[in-house]
Amino acid sequence: MTLAAALAFSLQQQAHAFDDDYGGSVDYGEAGIIVGGWVRDEATDEFLPAPPGYVSSDPNQYNAFPQCQVDDGNLAIDCLAKQRVCPARADGKPGVPVIWKVAPREIENPTWTDWQGNGGGPTCLYDRNPEDLLPRIAALIQRAFDRLPVTPGTLTAQPSPHTLRGAETNFYAKATEQAFDITILAQKVHIIAKPVQYRWDYGDGRALGPTTTMGGPLPQDRWGEKTRTSHAYAATGDFNVVLTTYFQGTYSVNGGPDLPIPNQGQFSSAPQTVSVWRSVTRNYADDCNTNPQGEGCPRAAPGNR
Repeated sequence: MTLAAALAFSLQQQAHAFDDDYGGSVDYGEAGIIVGGWVRDEATDEFLPAPPGYVSSDPNQYNAFPQCQVDDGNLAIDCLAKQRVCPARADGKPGVPVIWKVAPREIENPTWTDWQGNGGGPTCLYDRNPEDLLPRIAALIQRAFDRLPVTPGTLTAQPSPHTLRGAETNFYAKATEQAFDITILAQKVHIIAKPVQYRWDYGDGRALGPTTTMGGPLPQDRWGEKTRTSHAYAATGDFNVVLTTYFQGTYSVNGGPDLPIPNQGQFSSAPQTVSVWRSVTRNYADDCNTNPQGEGCPRAAPGNR
């Protein structure tokens, strides 16, 4: 057996040994290494096994070819000496040095072109188990959580939009638990974001929180009372109040158990303007009952004068 034939046989043996737990498969043929159930992850630009039922929105299909393959399964002898070496995994499974190629998904038996991701160079193709990806997903989950379109809590001021200088303005928050389904490393990840803390920036340099107290509404006849989340402005003017809601997250991968996301995500509401007015108190000598026309007294209607 020639060196090229021996290496080609070795590649075939390695490829036939692969059998991923997702139901996809890796096999060797004259058209290259046939990869079933694998998708490209846009975040990392690498190829990963797709979970059951996964439907890719990628308009392309991909195929992996041995690094030194020329055509019809033939290998370039001068390439073999510089072929990439793929070390075995910890479980002993070998890897195959491959060049990934791409073609439009809708074309059967396409003409493949080199995929330029990862610099277009050879990569090592391994069969992976779902458990192999969990540590990597855990390392990426915080960044994914912080980028979710979580709806921030909303704030309400009483009274609003105008309040008085020196009076207590009651602020309270409303926030809801939210769920998201995303894909990380081609795996289905379900995230639940639960509001747990709140911070009010009152716009005058003062703030409250973070605190677990979200406050609550007061009936109108109690406006001006001090509450756990109220604030009294010392100056007049327009102040932009911002509520930041802290969400604690959990995630599960492919329907697995819920796992905690280490750090809380912070999501802020749009600024709400509160106009602080001043109240003026004056003392008058006149008794309005004695002199209804006195300064500070309601004027009598013209017809009654």
